[in-house]
Amino acid sequence: MTLQWAIKIADSIMERTPLLHENKGSHGKWSYENGVVLKGFELLWKQTGDYKYFQFIEENMDYFIHEEGNIRGYQLDEYNIDHVNNGKLLFSLYNETKQEKYKKAATLLREQLTTHPRTSEGAFWHKKIYPYQIWLDGLYMGAPFYLEYLLTFEDGQGIDDVTKQFVICEKHTKDSQTSLLYHAWDEKRVQPWCDSETGLSANFWARSMGWFVMALVDVLEIIPTEHADYHELVRMLNDALTAMKNYQDSETGVWYQVVNLGGSKGNYLEASASSMIVYAIAKGIRIGVLDMNWSEVLDRAFNGLITEFVLETKEGQVNLNKNCQVAGLGGPQGRDGSYAYYISEPIITNDFKGLGAFLQACTEYEVLRS
Repeated sequence: MTLQWAIKIADSIMERTPLLHENKGSHGKWSYENGVVLKGFELLWKQTGDYKYFQFIEENMDYFIHEEGNIRGYQLDEYNIDHVNNGKLLFSLYNETKQEKYKKAATLLREQLTTHPRTSEGAFWHKKIYPYQIWLDGLYMGAPFYLEYLLTFEDGQGIDDVTKQFVICEKHTKDSQTSLLYHAWDEKRVQPWCDSETGLSANFWARSMGWFVMALVDVLEIIPTEHADYHELVRMLNDALTAMKNYQDSETGVWYQVVNLGGSKGNYLEASASSMIVYAIAKGIRIGVLDMNWSEVLDRAFNGLITEFVLETKEGQVNLNKNCQVAGLGGPQGRDGSYAYYISEPIITNDFKGLGAFLQACTEYEVLRS
């Protein structure tokens, strides 16, 4: 099998948005969404050797990275874990070009993690404006970058602090009955969206689970296998994906926006989360942390992605439908984490989080099956 769908979606993205920050949803910001897309291009470049995909990463990152290593629009003291995500591209850029600006920018993001506020057990707050809160999303945004920086520039010292993020998160968000993970947890138990006794948000949001399992496979790919927490992370991945497998839609093979309420009015099959889960399973098999028993689940899910969400134009461009535009908790919007809330957010086509996850999923799947 060739990398048919991966190349189609990458080329479609390049044609539609040659500069990601000019996309109307990005507003020129240092947006984590761009990093999700660019990680897909990085994977495709490494698998195909086609340098145009590296150049796309370089052109898009160079808008933000100044010669002295500053990052356009980035403020360290915002302490927003989302703002670390794009830093994952800096390692390949530095390795390939040897330009110091990329290393300096990575070090700037590393400095954020040094002073980033934490819960009493040492888990990073999701953002300074969201104090004492762990969101599943944040594991993807911060942990893989943190680990790669430690391995690349700090001789692999301090990896325990990376694995601790997963251990603390799972400890507080995992549901004992379904083994699904709730979207977020408030240590202080004061947020309007949380249970006053447990601190947990009310629902299992598919994309938050997607972020969590993507973070796990990305960390497991590069963490030394002899690390004390390696097998615990493997267990977490297997547990989380097994829990999701229990809610895989029997007809389409993909997943609902609110994972466990598939038959409820207004719920819908969602593209970004389904893509993230396909990516995690395919990569998990490739790197040897999932066994081949996952193959049937994976094939059904990948075929479901194409059948349920993809629309090709007569010009050959690929569109990805049914993406939840955004979902969060609290903030000025008063997002309450209810079922009604999660199904009320806009459903859009070609959302960057979805496109990036889909590109990563297609590349991993097609490499595995080639």
